[in-house]
Amino acid sequence: MHFSIPETEVRCGENGSTYVAYNIHVNGVLHCQVRYSQLLGLHEQLRKEYGNNVVPAFPPKKIFTLTPAEVEQRREQLEKYMQAVRQDPIVGNSEVFNSFLRKAQQETQQIPTEEVQLDVHLSNGQKVKVSILTSDQTEDVLEAVASKLDLSDDLVGYFSLFLVREGKDGSYSFVRKLQEFELPYVSVTSLRNPEYRIVLRKSYWDSSYDNDVMDSRVGLNLLYAQTVSDIERGWILVNKEQHRQLKSLQEKGSKKEFIRLAQTLKYFGYIKFDPCITDFPEKSCHVIVSAGNSELNFHVKLPNEQIKEGSFKVTRMRCWRVTSSQVPVANGTANGGSSGKSELKLELAFEYLMSKDRLQWVTISSPQAIMMSICLQSMVDELMVKKSGGSIKKMLRKRHNGSLRRSESQQAVKSPPLLDSPDSNKEAVVKLSSKLTSVTLRGISTSNSGNDISGNNFHGNFAFEGIGDDDL
Repeated sequence: MHFSIPETEVRCGENGSTYVAYNIHVNGVLHCQVRYSQLLGLHEQLRKEYGNNVVPAFPPKKIFTLTPAEVEQRREQLEKYMQAVRQDPIVGNSEVFNSFLRKAQQETQQIPTEEVQLDVHLSNGQKVKVSILTSDQTEDVLEAVASKLDLSDDLVGYFSLFLVREGKDGSYSFVRKLQEFELPYVSVTSLRNPEYRIVLRKSYWDSSYDNDVMDSRVGLNLLYAQTVSDIERGWILVNKEQHRQLKSLQEKGSKKEFIRLAQTLKYFGYIKFDPCITDFPEKSCHVIVSAGNSELNFHVKLPNEQIKEGSFKVTRMRCWRVTSSQVPVANGTANGGSSGKSELKLELAFEYLMSKDRLQWVTISSPQAIMMSICLQSMVDELMVKKSGGSIKKMLRKRHNGSLRRSESQQAVKSPPLLDSPDSNKEAVVKLSSKLTSVTLRGISTSNSGNDISGNNFHGNFAFEGIGDDDL
């Protein structure tokens, strides 16, 4: 998740005095509005729970009223603080941190705690109406949906809730996977747009886990509905003969056999993102990115109209970052001037091992950059558990209780890329087995944009600290 505090507001208190409110945005959308004193209270709680050595330093108090310059300085400091806390695998997933954000979200949107009906959609468009409290967190809502569907407790962790935008033109865009620091009802209703909906989908990547799900009648129906939906959207590629076979199995009601056949098709289990821009293999190339099978797949349209396709394996990504910047919005006039307004630009960049001794950064400019980053991390988590001999059930239990510790496996899987970089002038890596001890909030890179909100908007991939030459 990308946390930012892009602006402040001067608000009036109950006694008529004024105070500065800080707008905390998640993925560019307002999540909550808080005061400095509230964040200080959160810091004290975290410090009491985890100690000064773990919790980052907090911007100090000021005796006198802050000048505008000092307000801006504090905003930047608080933004860096929130990003640092969120990126800590323990503190950032703690109940203290998450409950603070949930309470602040509910108070900001001024939604009282009461029982409501919430529509959660299945992949085939079917609605599941569940009775929840407006204050119920993501896990509570997921369990309510599972109970309504009669999905067994053992399989709840195989599924997640996603915020999706479905346009009138049939477009279908993943906004994000709902997190434990938010209240699903508040998140979707505060957008005030009927195109946004909450969708239930499987949360794992390795299709071998489909066997666990298909042993359950309800699990089989959910997986079947998702597979049919993905085929209809064109996310899974099907030729005429395969389409004929699938239709025959569908008519017979052979859901397991239908899924088994679909598993052999290209892009089964992938999430497809909206068209966006990449700098690989050339700058300003249009690309359709899909995530699945431990890779990011690129379908690139080059400036000469040539189409190229290839994949980047997560096991060869040394690290990745998400950056944000505010870019001016054109006013549509003949001179192409700025309207004075700005919009958030998100980029995902990953450092990829193109060959044994050469790393290169690849950048994707997309509003869905955060979702892509989440997909990468979840694929890495899954690979680590599998390499360590663990099970997905064990991993899901850890997610249920908090964060997944990424030290269980330091192994990588061999897999060469399909795309070759035309740039041979990138700096070579002398020793790839050196650990990523320099990957910190400041240590990866800085944005090229002069309007960058912060130099700290990135996420390093600490999962591959132990990769050596033998792992390539």
